[in-house]
This record gives sequence, C-alpha cells and structure tokens, in this order.
Amino acid sequence: MTPEKRILVIDDEQNLSAVVQACLENLGGWETLTALSAKEGLTIAQTQHLDAILLDVMMPDMDGITLFGELQKDSVTQTIPVILLTAKVQSTDLYQFAKLGVAGVIAKPFDPLTLADQVASTLGW
Repeated sequence: MTPEKRILVIDDEQNLSAVVQACLENLGGWETLTALSAKEGLTIAQTQHLDAILLDVMMPDMDGITLFGELQKDSVTQTIPVILLTAKVQSTDLYQFAKLGVAGVIAKPFDPLTLADQVASTLGW
C-alpha cells in the first residue's frame, strides 16, 4: 500500500480552507495541512514532507505568485508540485500561470465534490 499523500492548502480564507481540507481528506483520502497566510505556508512547506501544495493566488500578506517564487528558490521546496486556486482564470492569467511552471490551476469557485478528482488528475495520482 502506498503511503498517504500529504497536501498543504495555503489560503487566507479560513472557511474556504476548511472546505478544501474536508474535501481532500474525505474524498481524496489525503492528509491535509492548512496555512492561513503565505508566511505560515512557507514555514510548513520547508519543515514538512509534502506531496503537493494548493495555493491561493490572492492573499493579503504575500500573494500566491510571490510565494510560488519563494518556494522555487528553496531546494527543499522547489520540487513540490503547486496547484493554484484562483478566481483569476482569464486566458491571459492562465498563460502567465503556465509560464511560471505550476502543476495546474483550479478555478474558484470549484465544485467541492470533484475537487479531489481535479487535484488527482492534475498531479497524475
């Protein structure tokens, strides 16, 4: 049996983080950690073994794109696949995100019942 996957959800909206965590744990069967700020997320990413990160793009302390850049600079975190969770899904935004090298983008609002499947298919799990 393969070990359980560990996913970190970084989103400043506490209610949304709780919904995402419940979806991933109950429907995906994955251990899910949450961070309510980019700084907290960066610390968790650097100190925990993670299989993936779901990252909100719009956050007050540091936006997701800036945080993704920080993760890419660190040899400990640069190999963790990152999926952006964002309401910014115009083609120009998607093109910019694709150029960054993120694993994928999931649009907000998302369907809670299919979120785990979207994550799994994006990451090839």
